[in-house]
Amino acid sequence: MSTTTQNNNTTPNNPTNGSGNLLARAAANGSFTIFGKAVEQAGLAPTLNGAGPFTVFAPTDAAFGKLPAGKLDSLMKPENKSELASLLNYHVVSGRNSAAAIAKWETAKTVNGQAAPIMMQGDRVCIDGAQVSEADIGSSNGVIHGIDRVILPTAPSTTQ
Repeated sequence: MSTTTQNNNTTPNNPTNGSGNLLARAAANGSFTIFGKAVEQAGLAPTLNGAGPFTVFAPTDAAFGKLPAGKLDSLMKPENKSELASLLNYHVVSGRNSAAAIAKWETAKTVNGQAAPIMMQGDRVCIDGAQVSEADIGSSNGVIHGIDRVILPTAPSTTQ
């Protein structure tokens, strides 16, 4: 079996640019308010407001509601800023990638450095078990794919 990973290239079938950057488009959508607040809290707004392009697998507000009780509150504390940033970076890949392009991958190398498995469930793309519920929301600096749960990176291994 081959291991196909993302190519981070813009391809002709990728979503077109939407008006506004990633964070503005997420805010305008109305389904990603908690994601937007988490990005601000983690200090990632300047990056996601930057040139990009980025592909963001943004958990919906309902997805954040599926986290264990107290997890979101804990992540949003200032002392957990680096953990929150790592978690959010696991939801971002470089490049402007459509759901159709991602469907051909086996893994996606996320901005936090870890690879997330990609698979199809029926006609929907899934990343690390989270199903894309809203695909190809274009923006000036990338594309958003809404997902139905927060995906958690594996804990970094410690070697001594």
